Amino acid sequence: MARKKVSLGGDISKSVKGTFSLDKFKAAKGLGSSNNTFKEQSWIPLSPAWQEMVSLPGVPAGHITLLRGHSDTGKTTALLEVAVNAQKMGILPVFIVTEMKWSWEHAMMMGLEVDLEKDEDGNTIGVDGNFIFADRGQLPTVEAVAGFMADLMNEQKKGNLPMDMVFLWDSIGSVPCQMSVEKAKNNNEWNAGAMSTQFGNFINQEILLSRKESSPYTNTLVAINKIWVEKPIGPMQPPTMKNKGGNTMFFDSTLIVTFGNISNSGNLKVNAVKDGKKVEWAKKVKTAVEKNHINGVTTTGKIIVTPHGFISDTKKDIENYKKAHQSEWGAILGEGPIEIVLEGSEDEDFANVEAVDERTL
Repeated sequence: MARKKVSLGGDISKSVKGTFSLDKFKAAKGLGSSNNTFKEQSWIPLSPAWQEMVSLPGVPAGHITLLRGHSDTGKTTALLEVAVNAQKMGILPVFIVTEMKWSWEHAMMMGLEVDLEKDEDGNTIGVDGNFIFADRGQLPTVEAVAGFMADLMNEQKKGNLPMDMVFLWDSIGSVPCQMSVEKAKNNNEWNAGAMSTQFGNFINQEILLSRKESSPYTNTLVAINKIWVEKPIGPMQPPTMKNKGGNTMFFDSTLIVTFGNISNSGNLKVNAVKDGKKVEWAKKVKTAVEKNHINGVTTTGKIIVTPHGFISDTKKDIENYKKAHQSEWGAILGEGPIEIVLEGSEDEDFANVEAVDERTL
């Protein structure tokens, strides 16, 4: 007669399973289901022209958006549109201006609510409003920028700053790291390392964690990065785009939009012209959504960048803008019909690009 095998381990396992609750275990460890949920995706909207171009309502709240391009291609316009609409939504704009190309006049023209303090002679002696502003004078290094952002988020967690925030950094790569300052040598490998440590391993993760339902507030980061180029991969190939300050923001961004070309701005000046005089009132810029981890849609197109924000590259929108501002141009050009003329080239210009060794960036 064959003996029946008895597994002592199996009996113990059955006994344990009979009294064990995985749900209770996870709850005791703080790993319950409530920790696994994210807030419904919300947006800080931009203008209809942007929405049409990008096929998204604006910039995604709780994420990192990177705006890349040469100077004067519309990056700051996008940044300010975010700030203006954030104010309207009760989200606190936090400006981090380390490149020092800033104009309060432009910000107010875009619609930012700003309180100007003036002296008896009408001179502006102070600027305030429903925002926080810090520039290169207060934030001279990568570490200082990270510390500033961390401090505000810490105050937020304590309840001392009970508001959602959108950090608006103009721009990455415009400040060195602490070691570069101490050694009096702007070493881009050190700077890239500081970006990776301070942002890739810390700040960026704090931004993304604010998307969780367990976080009472949602924080967003919109950062500007100028375009740099590196050596072509072959003799017949064009230079390729590179991110100054390392690839930290590139990899951590949910949405990346590039304005203009790789080698040049790739924009056309839009002028109002009459009797040989002209007023530049906008730029027509190529755009490309290169990374989109929200809905996966990537787009290319053109957009008109005006001092008041984006408008679509359509005859109707251009005519409407012309009618709205023709009196301003007329004060300069004189009364009478005003012609709209494009000036410049949208083509890439690789011949004038000085290839930059990757090790120096």
